[in-house]
Amino acid sequence: MINIALAKSDAEIELCFPVIQMLRPHLNPSNFVSRIRRQEQQGYQLVYLEVGGSIKAVTGFRISESLAWGKFLYVDDLVTNESDRSQGYGSTLFNWLLDYAKSQACEQLHLDSGVQRFAAHRFYFQQRLEISSFHFSIHLSQ
Repeated sequence: MINIALAKSDAEIELCFPVIQMLRPHLNPSNFVSRIRRQEQQGYQLVYLEVGGSIKAVTGFRISESLAWGKFLYVDDLVTNESDRSQGYGSTLFNWLLDYAKSQACEQLHLDSGVQRFAAHRFYFQQRLEISSFHFSIHLSQ
């Protein structure tokens, strides 16, 4: 049976780390929970998909509003455990995100994906997402 839940406790957040790290390898397990807790103060929510006590996929998102998009759900992170891909877990979690966005009266759902992530792009196209803009960035030194 598939269970999708908000990671509320520190223990639940910690259980999400191995899967999230597949997408974000720079993260450190020693400060993962504190990073999530700081982001939660800005509206971030971490959600996991679990089957038989094993985390199969994880997503992190926030709801915001802008002049360009109105009220929207922004997906910061969406990843399926490498050994569990192509089993429908990513699609199930993505559909949960769509339903959640609609339940929160969001007008749109947005995400960015690294230009090198070809497999992820195929997945997003299968989910009916379209490329609607370019995302530009610059790293700032301190």
